[in-house]
Amino acid sequence: MLEPCLPDATPAPDAAAIVADAATLEAAVVSAAVPASPEDARYMALALLEAKKAWREGEVPVGAVVVKDGEVIATGYNQPIGRHDPTAHAEIMALRAAADKLGNYRLPGCALYVTLEPCAMCSGAMMHARLARVVYAAGDPKTGVCGSVLDLFALEQLNHHTVVAGGILADEAGAMLKGFFAERRAAAAQRRLAERSSEAATGTTTDPKAAQLTETGN
Repeated sequence: MLEPCLPDATPAPDAAAIVADAATLEAAVVSAAVPASPEDARYMALALLEAKKAWREGEVPVGAVVVKDGEVIATGYNQPIGRHDPTAHAEIMALRAAADKLGNYRLPGCALYVTLEPCAMCSGAMMHARLARVVYAAGDPKTGVCGSVLDLFALEQLNHHTVVAGGILADEAGAMLKGFFAERRAAAAQRRLAERSSEAATGTTTDPKAAQLTETGN
């Protein structure tokens, strides 16, 4: 999954504090930019806790839950790296679990809550599942198809139309994503620093341009 292009925050909230527990996340809806019902906030808070699981496993922190008749029937989080599966996005994992739970590949009357605007693959799966409603937190200007890059759900040519709502706990979801990518960039910088220190100590280099010059004798 590509790193979402998220607006800068000044400063970004501490991600660890944001994902501390569901109660904290539910309370955060009071300051959300988009009005949300208590139910939407509660379910999105649970999706954010799923996203935290992805972060712990080194995956981009995106989480999802599926709700039917006021009950959470399935959850999922991003796992494409660990599962070696390009389709293992949070939404797909949650849809699979919900279908298994209900014994039906169609999920009428169900709502899916996800912490990042769905991509084309996930949106297509949601339409095939006949979801009644999709609710997302942060928008994704790079791959989101609920209005950011395009709006698949608004295409009248399609034979199923799912109700879509966005912006529920968007600040919290965005802060978590920013925290993850900041942590990853810091780790990469630390690795590069360690490599340079090792090279300085041994007189070797892992610089690809230097290695190429050595091989060609230029």
